[in-house]
Amino acid sequence: TRLAKLSRVRPALSVRAAGDEESDRQSAAISSAILAAAGESCDLDGAIARASIWSEHCGTGFYKVIWNAERGKAVGLSVDGKRLRQGDVEVAAVSPFEIYPASLTVENLDDQPSIIHAKALPVEDIYSMYGVRLAGKDMDEFLSAGDNKILNCPPDMLDLTGDNHNFELVIERYERPTEDRPDGRLTIVAGDKVLFDGELPYKNGDDGARQYPFVKQTAVPVAGSFFGGSVVDRLIPVQRAFNAVKNRTHEFLNRVSMGTIAVEDGSLDVDELAEEGLTPGKILVYGQGSTPPKMIDYGTVPAEFWKEEESLLNEFVKISGTGDLSENADSYAGITSATGLQLIIDQSESRLSVAYGEVRRAMKSVGRHILRLYRQFASAPRLAKFSGDGGAL
Repeated sequence: TRLAKLSRVRPALSVRAAGDEESDRQSAAISSAILAAAGESCDLDGAIARASIWSEHCGTGFYKVIWNAERGKAVGLSVDGKRLRQGDVEVAAVSPFEIYPASLTVENLDDQPSIIHAKALPVEDIYSMYGVRLAGKDMDEFLSAGDNKILNCPPDMLDLTGDNHNFELVIERYERPTEDRPDGRLTIVAGDKVLFDGELPYKNGDDGARQYPFVKQTAVPVAGSFFGGSVVDRLIPVQRAFNAVKNRTHEFLNRVSMGTIAVEDGSLDVDELAEEGLTPGKILVYGQGSTPPKMIDYGTVPAEFWKEEESLLNEFVKISGTGDLSENADSYAGITSATGLQLIIDQSESRLSVAYGEVRRAMKSVGRHILRLYRQFASAPRLAKFSGDGGAL
């Protein structure tokens, strides 16, 4: 239900002009057109949906915004016959299990001294990307689900896929720019090979500075923690209490339905009764003069069980913010005005306002990354196509 409500948060990225100058308005219009086109080409809505799943389950999801030279329209052939393309922005949702920050107490991602992105890739993909041939091995901890995506899964599930052979763990270590390294540092290793060691590739920070190509999205921000909290964590104690009530209710119902027999000592063969049970039509022969067996009446399920179960279900709704107006229609039967109903809806939606705000904040950061990557890599004729004035900048 939370994901269904979050799916309605798909902010349209746009750019506001910095001033009243015609050049500012034109730049804002071009930037808005770039964001609309790039968001459609890189399936930004799909990335938001996948990152929201990670953030709702684990508390934190990540976006990786990069420039992929293999995307975009083909513009010709290279000397060795390979097809050359314009390149385009790529936005991928990244699992929190792939991200290793230098400090768990630094909240802001850009303030981290360094960040590691670890992912498992087939050796053929590594060779096509970096031109380095690796031996490969069977991955026991990671299962590749495509480029820039890793899922943790038990080892017994790996054998079901048949695709866990000839993989290598690619480790990308990003270092923040410092006085000694004003452009930062990116080191990529896989197996026993260094695939790349140089400056950060993207000028995606303020004023053309180089920064990490990641954007963080949390479900519940936690003070003094890099990773956010999850609603699932908050619901675990309630779930355990609910399971305990359910188990006791089922135990009571089993006693009522199966029954418990009270038998006078020596009145019948107890071992035979325990072995064969009380089948329909069974004849019980008890000793003459003894008390006949009888079923113990446990009554009905105590009302406290149902009250506690209902209370826990209401607590689920309050903590998770998944309340639905239609589920509590009887409680609002006396409210007939549209204003009153709207106030109730707003109060229900306010429990998700933090999650809504995190999605919007992450999308603003992704939009900045997209525009700065286009400014760095896209040519002027290509940008001119977004102007809408016959290609004039």
